[in-house]
Amino acid sequence: MANRPVFLHLGLLSIGRALVAKGSSQTVNLSPRERVLETAYDLFSRRGVRDVGVDEVIERAQVAKSTLYHHFPSKEQLVLAFLDLREERWTLAWVEAEARTRGSTAEEQLLAIFDIFDEWFHRADFEGCSFVNVLLEMGPEHALGSASARHLHHIRRIVRRLAKEAGVRDPSSFAHSWHLLMKGSIVSACEGDLEAARRAKSMACLLLEAHR
Repeated sequence: MANRPVFLHLGLLSIGRALVAKGSSQTVNLSPRERVLETAYDLFSRRGVRDVGVDEVIERAQVAKSTLYHHFPSKEQLVLAFLDLREERWTLAWVEAEARTRGSTAEEQLLAIFDIFDEWFHRADFEGCSFVNVLLEMGPEHALGSASARHLHHIRRIVRRLAKEAGVRDPSSFAHSWHLLMKGSIVSACEGDLEAARRAKSMACLLLEAHR
């Protein structure tokens, strides 16, 4: 079981890197829209939004400019599609699904989040939280920042649902505190603290005890 998240993460979060590498024969199996979105997924998740221009996406995806704008009328629309895909792959298919798999109780599933984070932080292609990155890059008043905040809210909603299943007191407040530990551990890992998830898990145990 310990190795499973590594392969799942590679398959879901790094799929774009394998598919859109220049010269890869796998790209022929993707539609033009998929090539653009997979390329953007790779670039945005690793480097953020401001640093990546549309021309770079076009060149890497090997499509015409008119093709990109046919599917994504603006860079903003492309980023919004990237954020949606990130939620599908990272939030739902990885964090929530893997936590559900690892724990037999809701409490165990909550704590498992930090176990999978720990493995993620030790990966060479660890890229941080795209929702936090875009929110900080663009600001909460910008459409992309606002969209990122909504995606972060969706993560808290998952935590709140698990908290209700665990029977903790005040699941909404608990979810905000738990999410602080999640986000804080990711930022610390970006700073270079590869043990951040383990530290956060220790604090998470105390938080669970306080809300029982």
